[in-house]
Amino acid sequence: MPSVSVIVPVRNESRSIEHTLRLLLTQDFPRDDFEVIVADGVSTDDTVLIVRRLQSEFPNLKLVFNSEKLASSGRNTGIRHATKDVVVIVDGHCHVPDRDYLQKLSAAFATSGADCLGRPQPLDVESPTRFQEAVSAARSSRLGHNPDSDIYSNEAKFVPPQSTAVAYSRRVFHTIGLFDQEFDACEDVEFNERVHAAGLTCYFTPEVKIVYEPRGDFSALFYQLGRYGKGRAKLAFKHPKSLSLPALVPPLWTVWALGAGPLGLVVPYLGWLWLASLALYAAVLLGAGAVLGRGKPLAVGARIPMVFVAIHFGFAWGFGKELVAQVRKRWRTMSRYPHPTGVS
Repeated sequence: MPSVSVIVPVRNESRSIEHTLRLLLTQDFPRDDFEVIVADGVSTDDTVLIVRRLQSEFPNLKLVFNSEKLASSGRNTGIRHATKDVVVIVDGHCHVPDRDYLQKLSAAFATSGADCLGRPQPLDVESPTRFQEAVSAARSSRLGHNPDSDIYSNEAKFVPPQSTAVAYSRRVFHTIGLFDQEFDACEDVEFNERVHAAGLTCYFTPEVKIVYEPRGDFSALFYQLGRYGKGRAKLAFKHPKSLSLPALVPPLWTVWALGAGPLGLVVPYLGWLWLASLALYAAVLLGAGAVLGRGKPLAVGARIPMVFVAIHFGFAWGFGKELVAQVRKRWRTMSRYPHPTGVS
């Protein structure tokens, strides 16, 4: 079976990095057949000290430095130092559910023959707050996550790689290159767009799921979705065919929700339509909270509608911000190099 390089891009992960690394380094997998490479993005906390301490205990733990500080450059730095047959990306704040993770990952490559693997990424944490429970419920629903994504699925199958691929054979990098360092969010989706365009295959298996910790408050969730929205907008400019209706709905809805009200003062029927749409949106969120909160404490269900607000408007904020930045960038480029108007 193929050997495995685990790439862990981090920056200021001292709170969780030891937990994640110990779960990886104590895997039931031959030590000579795997390595864990931490790519540190100039951490200002104790992340590097923790990794160096663990290196004295685990000889297959490597520490490399990512001076660019970006998630994309961290991935690339780790990949350049990787020596094994396949590469899997694991964040520094994840929970690896069992000690057979690497065994299952290597076996999945061997049996499927796929170029890359996708995995579920459920949201969970020990002793979650009510808000975190609400985030987990909302994000696993079609209203809180792109319906084209399979990351909350549990069915083993070949899938398009865009939203799920996290582990790659070396053939992938030889074919399409590394991650685009113009991206600091959605760098994985952009890379997987190129994987798909190259005709490479992706096998999705719940055997290699990784558990992520949901954000702990409204502002952190809003900011997280803002980064996703920003990345999706940048992705749309580089790969226009990647732009889908689900990605457009939050920004279009936000423009309507924030802009149609003032116009309703001038066009009365527009004002009534605006009020009706807000009422419908509120009803949908309340209904979703009731359905997703069934069997959970009332405090969880009550928070779900506000979680959806953070998801939708956070994504829209990031998308709109990047859209403006991209338009300005192209306008400056056009102004710097004007098209000739004639020949003398």
